[in-house]
Amino acid sequence: MTQPPSPIEEPAEDRQAASPLTRLGEARWILLFAFAAAAGAVIVHEVPLTTALLAMAAIVVVACFVPRKSSSRRVKLNAQREIRRMWPGTGMKVTVDALPTPCFVADGRGITRYVNKQALSIYEGVKPGDPLSFSLRAPSLLEAFDRVCTTGEAEKISWIEKVPTETWYEAHISPIYMPGSAGLEKMPSLPDFILVVIQDLTENRRLERMRTDFVANASHELRTPLASLTGFIETLQGPARNDPEARDRFLSIMLDQAGRMRRLIDDILSLSRIELKAHVRPANAVDLSEIVRHTTDALSPLASDMGVEIRLQLPDTPVRIRGDRDELIQVTENLIENALKYGHDGKFVDVGLERPQAPQDALTWQLSVRDYGEGIPREHLPRLTERFYRVDVESSRAMKGTGLGLAIVKHILTRHRGRLEVESEPGQGATFKVSLPAMENVEGLPEKISA
Repeated sequence: MTQPPSPIEEPAEDRQAASPLTRLGEARWILLFAFAAAAGAVIVHEVPLTTALLAMAAIVVVACFVPRKSSSRRVKLNAQREIRRMWPGTGMKVTVDALPTPCFVADGRGITRYVNKQALSIYEGVKPGDPLSFSLRAPSLLEAFDRVCTTGEAEKISWIEKVPTETWYEAHISPIYMPGSAGLEKMPSLPDFILVVIQDLTENRRLERMRTDFVANASHELRTPLASLTGFIETLQGPARNDPEARDRFLSIMLDQAGRMRRLIDDILSLSRIELKAHVRPANAVDLSEIVRHTTDALSPLASDMGVEIRLQLPDTPVRIRGDRDELIQVTENLIENALKYGHDGKFVDVGLERPQAPQDALTWQLSVRDYGEGIPREHLPRLTERFYRVDVESSRAMKGTGLGLAIVKHILTRHRGRLEVESEPGQGATFKVSLPAMENVEGLPEKISA
C-alpha cells in the first residue's frame, strides 16, 4: 500500500524535471548579469564576439538543465514552517481529547496551543494563545516545563496544593518532535512542542492513607489484648503458679481478651469480604421486615439483660428490596446492638420501618433505630463510620466494641445503594436512619424472596 508523503517531504510535482523555459525564468537575473558581463568584455576588453556568444550559450544550457537543489530545500523548509505554525492538527486534537485527564499542548515559548475538554472543565478561562503559566501556576511544574524545553527529556513531577483543600497532583511533561525538523534546519534536537498531562492523585493518596491507618490501628488493637494475654501467661507460669484464686481470675480475664481478639479479627475479615464485593450489587429479593424482626428476636436476651425494651413498628405487608440477607442482618444487628449498649440508660430502643415522607425518597424504605441514652456530641457525627473511630474509647472497650461496626454498616449500605444518616443531641439520645431502594425502584428484580 502506498504511504502518503511526509509533511516535510518534497512534493511529487516538484521532484519532476521542470521545462527549460521555467528554469530560464527562474535564472533570469543570473542570465542578465552574464549578458552584461559578456557585453562589457567585448567592448572594453575587446574579447572576440564569437567567444562571448559561446560563453553565453554555455550559461543558458546550464540554467536550463542543471537540477534545482536550492528550490527543493526551500520547499521543504517552507512546508515545515507552515506545519509548525498550524500544528496541532486534527489527529492530535482528537487524541488529546480522548484522554481522561487534563492535557495541555504548548510550544517552546510556553504558549498554549491546545487544551483538551477535561482541562477546560477544570481550568476555567484557559484558551489557546495564552501563556501556560496563566493556567498552571505551580512553580515546580513551570520549572520542569522549562527544563524539558531546554533538554528535550521527558519529566514527571508531583506537587501538593493546599488551597482551597489539600490536593495531590502528578504531571507528565513530554517533548514532541515534528518529523525531520532538526535535520532540515541544522539545529540542536530540541522539542518543537510540549505535552503536559496532569493527574489528580488525591483520591489515591486518601485511600493509601486509609489503608496505612487501618493497618496501624488494627495492629494496635490486636497488640493490646495480645500483650495482656502474654502477661497473664507469664504470671501464671511464675508467681501465680500455685495460687488457685489468682489463676481463676487471670483465666477469666484472658478469656475476655481472647474474645476481644476474636471479635476484632471477625470484623476485619467481614469488612474485607464486603470490600471485595463493593461493586457487585445484590441480585436477590429479600423481605426487610422479616430481617428486622429476626434480628430483634435474636437480640431480645441481650435487651432483657440490660433492662431495655425494644419497641418494634413494622408494616403489615412484606417490605421487598434487593439485597443480601446476611449482610442486611449484619446492618440491623450492629445498629440495634449499639443502641442497646450505648443507650441502655434510656430503657427503650425504638425500631421502625416506613416510607419516608419526603417526595425525593418516595421509592425507598427507611429503617430507623433510636435510643434514649446520652447522645453523641455533634462534632463526632461526621466520623462515626471511620474505621476504629470511637467517641469514648474506654466505654467502647467496656462494651466489647471493636470500632468497626459502623464502618461495616457503611460499606454494606454502599453496596446496596443505600445511605446512613445519624441524628443526635447530647442528652437526647441518637437516631440512626438507613434508606434502601424499594422493590418498585429496581428493574429486572427476581420475584422470589430469599429465606
